[in-house]
Amino acid sequence: MKWLPKDRQNPFIIVVLSTAVVLAIIYFGLIQSQNAALAKLAAGRKSAEAKLQGMVSTIKNADLTARQLAETTDALTAAQSDMASGDLYSWTYSTMRQFKQNYKVEIPEVGHPEVGEVDLFSTFPYKQIRFSVTGSAYFHDLGKFVADFENAFPHARVVNLAVEPTTTGGEKLSFRMQIVELLNPNAS
Repeated sequence: MKWLPKDRQNPFIIVVLSTAVVLAIIYFGLIQSQNAALAKLAAGRKSAEAKLQGMVSTIKNADLTARQLAETTDALTAAQSDMASGDLYSWTYSTMRQFKQNYKVEIPEVGHPEVGEVDLFSTFPYKQIRFSVTGSAYFHDLGKFVADFENAFPHARVVNLAVEPTTTGGEKLSFRMQIVELLNPNAS
């Protein structure tokens, strides 16, 4: 600062520093807050545009969604078709009688079904029935019967299967088992 006389150097430095402070206050006080507000508006605009695009695509896919709903409803109805419904004792007796025809299994007694809450899952929207079945069969025939029964009725499961030799001797076994079946809530 040799080009400035000594008596004007201090006021010049004060003016330069005060100008820098005023410019910094203007930048940090006004410009930066305006930039932050503009960035927030831009982010809100992008979010609104994405939401709008989502709504537009939902509207465009409404017929596809309705078709998928109809397919899912049909699949649920088909899945519920072999569930227990109507007169439960008649359903259990006729189901067991019809199913055992193709197997060498004797089932003289089908117990009365008891309706209850599903004990497999805590909050399941269906109810279940539980009934007992007693009979006799050879070991291999009984195994095939149980496996095919659980495969034919995906909503049923065999529980508490007890097998013991028959009192008459021989290779035949007597068995007791309980069958748990889901109850169709939409049956008419």
